[in-house]
Amino acid sequence: MAHSFDTDTEAQGLIDYVDASPTPFHACEQAARRLVAEGFTEVDERAAWPTEPGRRYLVRGGSLIAWDTTGAHGAGAGPAAGFRVVGAHTDSPNLRIKPNPDHSRAGWQLLGVEPYGGLILSSWLDRDLGLAGRVAVRGRDGVESRTFHGRDALLRVAQLAIHLDRTQNEALTLNKQAHMEPLWGVGDEPGDFVGYLAEQVGVDREDVLSWDVMTHPVQPSTRLGRSRELIAAPRLDNLATSYAGVRALLDAVATAPTHVPVLVLFDHEEIGSTSERGATSTLLPSVLERIVAAGGGTRDDYWRALASTVISSGDMGHATHPNYADRHEPMHTIRVNGGPVLKVNTNLRYATDSVGAAAFRLACEQAGVPMQTFVTRSDLPCGSTVGPVTSSLTGATTVDFGAAALSMHSTRELMGADDPAMYAGALSAFLAPV
Repeated sequence: MAHSFDTDTEAQGLIDYVDASPTPFHACEQAARRLVAEGFTEVDERAAWPTEPGRRYLVRGGSLIAWDTTGAHGAGAGPAAGFRVVGAHTDSPNLRIKPNPDHSRAGWQLLGVEPYGGLILSSWLDRDLGLAGRVAVRGRDGVESRTFHGRDALLRVAQLAIHLDRTQNEALTLNKQAHMEPLWGVGDEPGDFVGYLAEQVGVDREDVLSWDVMTHPVQPSTRLGRSRELIAAPRLDNLATSYAGVRALLDAVATAPTHVPVLVLFDHEEIGSTSERGATSTLLPSVLERIVAAGGGTRDDYWRALASTVISSGDMGHATHPNYADRHEPMHTIRVNGGPVLKVNTNLRYATDSVGAAAFRLACEQAGVPMQTFVTRSDLPCGSTVGPVTSSLTGATTVDFGAAALSMHSTRELMGADDPAMYAGALSAFLAPV
C-alpha cells in the first residue's frame, strides 16, 4: 500500500528541488542524489550490468532512468509482471547562450541568446537572471564535462520604457533576435563569457571547449497566498512531476511491488524530444530490454513484458484561469489543490485511452486523493507530451496526467501547495498497485 505524503514536507521538498535544478543536468544530479541516499547505484550503459536484483539508475546527459528489481518478482518475472513506468521531463523553456555570444552596443555588454522551447518572451523582461549549465573542458584524459550553478544575478533583458513606445500595454511585440538579448555589463568592448565559464568550472580559459549554458531567474521559489496555499516557482513544468516521480519511486520500492517500477526523466521534451536522450530515443526501450536480459530473459521475454506494461506520462496541466475562463473547456474546470489531472485528447495529443485512464483512476483511489479530468477546448489546439511517443515506441498502455498550474511556460509558474503530496501519492500507487 502506498504511503501518505505530508503536505508541507512535499511542498518544501519541491521548492528545494526546483531551486537546486536550474538546468536538466542539475535536475538529474539532484534526483540521483536522492536515489543514492536510498540505496540506488549507478550503472554505465557501456558496461555489462549486474545480473542480481538491485536498485539502479543511469544518467544520459539531462535524462535519467531508475528502476528496482528487488521486489517480490524482480527482473526475472518481467514477462509475467511487466513494468510500471512513470515518465516526466527535465527541461523547461528558457534563453540559451549562443556559441559566439559576446558583443557590445551603445555602451552595453550583451550576450547572444537563442530561445529554447515555447517560452513566454515577455515574462523574461526585467528579471534578474543567472547562468547555469554544462561545460566541456580539456581534461587530463580527454574531454570532461562539468556543471555549474551561478546563483548571483548576472543578466537582465531590459524592457523598453513606456515613454518610447506608448502602445506596448495594448500590443507588445517582441522580436526574438532584436529584443531578447540580456545585458551583463557596461563598456564598448565585448565581455568575456568564456573567461566567466572558466572561473565557474575551475579551469584555464583555453581549456574551455564548448558549453550548454542557459539563463535562469535567480528569485527563489516561495509559498504565497493568504493561507500559503500556493507555490510560485520557475520550471514547475516539469520539475514538479520529476520531483513527484522521484518521491513516488522511493516510496513504491519499499512495498515490494509485483511489477518492476521504473522512473524515466527525459530531456528535450519542450522541443520535440528528438535527440539521443529525448523520449524518441532508445533510452527507455533499451533499458527495459536490458533489465529483462539481466534477469536471464530473452528478447521474446522482453516483448511479453511490454505487453504487461503500463506507462504514465506526467506533465503539468492547465488550471482554469480566473481572468481567461473563456479559454478553457467549460465542463472540465481544473482547480489547483484539487488533485492530479487526467489529460484526455481524442486526437491522441495525449496518449490516454480508457484502459490507461482506469489504471490512473485506480491509483488515485488507492492513494486516497481526488482526480480531475482535463480536456482542451475543441476550437483550440492541444499541446502534447512524451506520452504518445513512449506509447508508440513500446506498444504499452499509456496514460497522460499532470498537476494543475497557471502561467505555464512563464519564468515563474503557479501551482497549489497541496498538490505535490497528492501527486506523489498517486504516482506511488501507480508504481505499486494493490
